[in-house]
Amino acid sequence: MPAFDRPQQPRVPLSWKIAALAGATACLVALVVGLLVHVWTKHDIRHRAERQARDDVVSATDVYRRSGALTSDARLDPADLPYALTRPTDDDPHVSYGGNSPGSTDPTVWGAQRVGGPGTPVLAVQVTIHNEFRELYRLDLTMAVASLIALTVVTPLAGFGAGVLARRLRRVSETASRISRGDLDARTGPTKGGDEVSDIAATVDLMADTLSRRLADERRFTADVAHELRTPVGGLLATADLLAPGETEDLLRSRVRDLRGLVEDLLEISRLDAGAELPVHARVPLGAVVAEAVARTGLDTEVDARPADSVETDPRRLERIVGNLVVNAHRHGKGPVRVTVEDRTVVVRDHGPGFPAHLLHDGPRRFQTGAAERGTGHGLGLTIAVGQAGVLGAELRFTNAPDGGAVATLHLPG
Repeated sequence: MPAFDRPQQPRVPLSWKIAALAGATACLVALVVGLLVHVWTKHDIRHRAERQARDDVVSATDVYRRSGALTSDARLDPADLPYALTRPTDDDPHVSYGGNSPGSTDPTVWGAQRVGGPGTPVLAVQVTIHNEFRELYRLDLTMAVASLIALTVVTPLAGFGAGVLARRLRRVSETASRISRGDLDARTGPTKGGDEVSDIAATVDLMADTLSRRLADERRFTADVAHELRTPVGGLLATADLLAPGETEDLLRSRVRDLRGLVEDLLEISRLDAGAELPVHARVPLGAVVAEAVARTGLDTEVDARPADSVETDPRRLERIVGNLVVNAHRHGKGPVRVTVEDRTVVVRDHGPGFPAHLLHDGPRRFQTGAAERGTGHGLGLTIAVGQAGVLGAELRFTNAPDGGAVATLHLPG
């Protein structure tokens, strides 16, 4: 089969991308929920502590005013009282959040109130929230562990679901790839799901049906035209032979021969497209067959047929391939043209401008010869060579030499 240089891009499987997206989404959700729960819980702890401090200082002040005694949690003008509470402006209770209890780094809440008018002592109550913050830490830890467990469960499930989707898409991709390689009977068929993937599969199958019909019409038209032209071209050639010798007769005969060659090429391509060509295998010496094919072209070509084993192939088709490659090298390249035979490989190289980029990427196209510097022609020689190589099951690769020139490499199967 023909092989052309196509750039291969690094690919990350779709299932990995979806699994990574699901994992990232789960992490983001867990982070947002965790932050919201943490902030809300911390705010609630502070609110409850401030309310408790306000109630305690009011109660303790009332007891002190009535009996002159301090409750167990009340103090007068404590040294560690936050500065904001050391000078209350009225008799209303004041609350301050953010102080630290002795020997602890946990925030505390202070409540303070003057026991009388201005200048009287300040009675203060301290509410520690050490246990509440410990519970908040445990809640954060529980949320983190639950998030990790959820992530561990969600990511494989997402990967499994993405794998099912990827397999369905891979079926469609394989069908499209087979169609691009010339298998116009390839179809994906009905797919489960009834979603966008099913729509894509149905569209690809519809495209293949339409393309198959159009190509069949084109092949039929090409074959019909070639058959219809064969008879009048033969008559032209016979008529040209009746002309008196001269420059006009030689020019006309040359053009008629070119026209007949084009018709024969079209017929050959139509048979290759229709899959009507079947190889006739025989064991032949590869070097001798290649040398004979080069000699029949009548073109000045160097042949380096190194000792090689005999191969089992269709010698007529092999000669056709080698002959077309040599003629193409002379017509569109520059000399010297060299043919090398080694093992099961035949290399035809010229020293011209090389193959155009589109040919290296997509292979030869009929009736397209590429850049102007590669000469003129109908572009069927390489197309036929590729088709005959496919019949033989051989690999035909087109490259350009680093120091200039086109290189066609034919590798026969073992």
